[in-house]
Amino acid sequence: MTALQAFEEKKRFVHLKELLRSANHIQKIKKGTFLFQEGMVANELYLILSGKIQMSKMSQDGKEMCFRICSAGEIIGELTLFTNDPKYLLNAKVMEDGEVAVIKKDYLEEQLLLNPTLTFEYMQWLSNHARRTQTKFRDLILLGKKGALYSTLIRMCNSYGIRLKDGSILIDLPLKNQDLANFCGTTRESVNRMLNALKQEGILSIHKGKITIHDLDYLKREVQCENCPVEICRIE
Repeated sequence: MTALQAFEEKKRFVHLKELLRSANHIQKIKKGTFLFQEGMVANELYLILSGKIQMSKMSQDGKEMCFRICSAGEIIGELTLFTNDPKYLLNAKVMEDGEVAVIKKDYLEEQLLLNPTLTFEYMQWLSNHARRTQTKFRDLILLGKKGALYSTLIRMCNSYGIRLKDGSILIDLPLKNQDLANFCGTTRESVNRMLNALKQEGILSIHKGKITIHDLDYLKREVQCENCPVEICRIE
């Protein structure tokens, strides 16, 4: 994302984020803990002020499927609004210490009914999330394990990439192979083999848990990248 794109992104959903910043209270979050887990009664939504939170779901056989990593400015718990049985549908695991602003679900629903501008922003925000989810499942279903990994790496570049002097892109987020496997819906062993193959071909390198992509165009060609807007092709 360019500096201009980042600036424009920060200007979006101003009313929604301002409402959440006027929250009931601020809550500290600690790495390794859960802000909430699927099945818990949902009475609150959260705006991340600092830190990172991973949104995921567990299958009945214990497999984890990661949907996104949320950081400062992101809203989580949104799927519980206007439901008769408000329960969290996903797990929110803290990846990095930080703070969240907490707002009561009932109060936000009331404000959405009273404020058309706020409601319009909320609908835009939900639409963006739906588009991101649809493109991710498209890749998982149509492109297989390799395509799922490659598209995940592309999304990681768009979300956490830092352009280096030689043109390579450092994904500035420590990732274990199991983390990538959870995003791709596959096993750690499969991810190990695919990453090793990419390293041997010089497509990427790994140092201290951080991946550097040396040939992003190769990954895009392999998945027949449609060059979706950066705000859609993200892991956040």
